[in-house]
Amino acid sequence: MRLILGIVLPPLGVFLTFGIGPTLIINILLTLVGWVPGSIHAVWAIAKHEEQMAPIDRGAGI
Repeated sequence: MRLILGIVLPPLGVFLTFGIGPTLIINILLTLVGWVPGSIHAVWAIAKHEEQMAPIDRGAGI
């Protein structure tokens, strides 16, 4: 769901993943430059966040 929002409305997808912070500000600035840079950044940031959270979700080998 967040990846789809990251493509359609990049700042919303980033906000739902990271909250208010530097990642959101960067994404807003990139989206102001153009929809494509904002979407690329959003999908990349959300994917990296999910990648880092995956070991935690799986129990980290427990």
